[in-house]
Parts: sequence; C-alpha cells; structure tokens
Amino acid sequence: MFLRYREYIVNAVFKNVLYCLSLVRLDHIVFRVYHLWEAAAINSILQLKYFLFFSFFFSLILFLHPFPPSSGSQGQFPLTQNVTVVEGGTANLTCRVDQNDNTSLQWSNPAQQTLYFDDKKALRDNRIELVRASWHELSISVSDVSLSDEGQYTCSLFTMPVKTSKAFLTVLGVPEKPQITGFTSPVMEGERMQLTCKTSGSKPAADIRWFKNDKEVKDVKYLKEEDAVRKTFTVSSTLDFLADRSDDGAVVSCRVDHESLNSTPQIAMQVLEIHYTPLVKIISSNSWPEEGQSIILTCESKGKPVPEPVLWTKDGGELPDPERMVVNGRVLSISFLNKTDNGTYRCEAKNPIGRNSTEYVLIVHDVFNTLLPTTVIPSLTTATVTTNVALKASTTTSATATSIRGTYLTNEAKGAEDAPDADTAIINAEGSQVNAEEKKEYFI
Repeated sequence: MFLRYREYIVNAVFKNVLYCLSLVRLDHIVFRVYHLWEAAAINSILQLKYFLFFSFFFSLILFLHPFPPSSGSQGQFPLTQNVTVVEGGTANLTCRVDQNDNTSLQWSNPAQQTLYFDDKKALRDNRIELVRASWHELSISVSDVSLSDEGQYTCSLFTMPVKTSKAFLTVLGVPEKPQITGFTSPVMEGERMQLTCKTSGSKPAADIRWFKNDKEVKDVKYLKEEDAVRKTFTVSSTLDFLADRSDDGAVVSCRVDHESLNSTPQIAMQVLEIHYTPLVKIISSNSWPEEGQSIILTCESKGKPVPEPVLWTKDGGELPDPERMVVNGRVLSISFLNKTDNGTYRCEAKNPIGRNSTEYVLIVHDVFNTLLPTTVIPSLTTATVTTNVALKASTTTSATATSIRGTYLTNEAKGAEDAPDADTAIINAEGSQVNAEEKKEYFI
C-alpha cells in the first residue's frame, strides 16, 4: 500500500515546498535535493526511514515559513489555450501572466504530475522539453504525442492562494489508408455489386464519400465502430448498385475526409470491368439506292468481350449473289443493284456473354429520268431559217438549266400535212414571199 501512494505523496509534498520557497526565492536550492529524493522514492530505492525523514524535513520547512501572499498577487492570473495535435506530432503548451511579481509558474499533466516548475524539469520524459521560461511565460513542448497524452493540463501560478488555468490537449487519430473490397472482375451486366470501403484508427470518426467518375454517389450505407482500447474508430461504407454496360471502365473512388489530414483526403480507387452482350447497328452509305448503283452496309457491334466477326443474311438465308454481294469483315457491299436485291438484310454479332442482331430493309428504286416533249416536223420541209431565240416558260413543264435543241414550226406550216403530195406540201408550207420570211426554225 505504501509503494502504491509513494509517487503521489512525493509530488504533493514537493509542490507545497516549492510554493513556499518560491516566495523567498529559495526554491532552486531545495529543488536539487528534491530531485534526488523523488527519483529514489519513485524507483523504490529509498528506504522507508529515509523517505519519512525527508517528508518530515519538507513539512517542517512549510511549518516554519508561513509566508504571507505577495502584495501584487490579486491582479495576477495565468492564461492558457486548448491545443489540438495530430497523433505523432508535437504539442506546444503555453501559459502566460500579464502581471507577475516574480511568482513561479508550473505545468502539470492530467495525472497531476509536475512537468516543469519554472525552468526546472520535474518529470523524466524525454518527449517533454522547455520552450521558454520567464516571469510572464512558461511554454513547454510534448513531441511524438500519443492518444494517451490527451487530457486536461494545468498551469499553476503560485500566489496565495494558488491560481490555475486549464488547457485541454486533444489528440487526433489519423485514419489509415482506405481499402475497397467486394469487387471480383469481371462482373456481368445486371448483376448486383456491393463495394465496401473501410478505414481504421481515426479519432474522431472519419467521413467516407463515394464517387463514380468524379460524380458523388449519395445513396450509401455508413457504419462506425469504436475501438475501446485506443478510443479510435473503424469506419466502413458500402456502395450497392446494379452493374450496367455504361459502368464499364468507370473509376469508382472512396474518399476519406478527416481533420487530421489537413484538407488532403485519402483516396482508394477501383476501375470497373463489366461484361455485356453486343449492341448492333447497321449504317447505310446510300439513303436512296437506285438500279445500277451500289450500296455499302456497315454493321457496328460493340460488346465486352469484343464480339466475333458478324454474320450477314438476307431474308433469313444466305446471301444469294456472292459475286455482287461481298462481305469484308463487318461491311457488306452490293454492286449493280436491281429489283431482285430488295429484301431484309440481317447482321448478327455474338460474344461469350450472348448474341444480338439488327435488320435493314433494302428497297431498290427505279432510275429517275426526266425528258422534255419534242415536236417532229415533216422530213421534207426545207428552206427553213435557223434563229436563236429566248423563250419564256409559260407551261407547267419544269425548265432545266441546260439548253435543249428542238425543232418547232410556226403556224404557217400547219397545212402541209393535209397536202395530197409532196409538191403541194412544199407549196403550202412556203406560202407567199412574205409568209416565207415568217417561217422559222427555233433552237432552244
């Protein structure tokens, strides 16, 4: 029982002794004696009789020197601030006093062990170092901080009565790099996928977010479990969805956000591989195929795995004319089209997942030919005058951009076809000298 409370008694007595001696500035003398006593007592080296002797010695000093409080102590008060540090980092604890009449300052840990009394180190811990010691400030640093260092630290100003200020040290647990589980490549289209992202060691609990091709996915499950030993959290999140061909090649990422990461999240990524049946489409090179022309039909097929070479058929059977119907890979070429080529052409593609097909209905059209009407004059008509004239379009027949040459007779030549013989026809056609000048042949 004695050994159990020895360290507590040593620390408590030391604080009282140093307080009293600090009032007359003798604390630096006793500090060296105490340091030896504390080390021996804590390490169970000091025998009981020597421990009691030193305890009595220090208590006697307290009894014989009931020093009154200093005159300026009423305006003095220590000031501290809470500190947050990442596990493994360095925490700086600072205690300041604006007005101090040479009164000592002390830092103690959550277990009420003295760390520093002014510039004197009281606890043997190599991680704890003095940063600055003066009458107005006592600053110390704790390196390689662990989660067990978290708690309330006390700065004491040894006035009468003693004034204290609390500073809470918060230690952040850094989350481990996340991992994505649950993906087995490849996944068939239509199957349900459940991807789980997990990270441990965060304090407080980390936040997990899912992204698919940089677009956040909101509908996810979230679970956190506390580690009772280290007071950290294990966090997991599950992304549940049906595999679709549009997800093939998509990058799914799990992002862990935590205040200890300094705005640099930890990310785990998984590239999806989805297998699906081919998607087939036929593209025609000619939107209005006519007789005598050619046409090229291209069968586009996309699937994973890559589809095998496509199969072309016509009206449910083989291509009837291999000489004019040539298949080159996914392309079907038909030359010198005719009406017998009309029908339904099917393109079929397959892969290990399945097969798919599509159809194209070919209709070969007649050749479109537009001819203008002509008027034929009797072959015996002679003595015509050739003249180039411009005619205005006055009928419903459409005119073309090119000139068409034709032979037309004026009204004076109409009686020639009723003549009994050729001579009469010529005479009727020629008419008088005046009328002969009006007989013309027009070139359009």
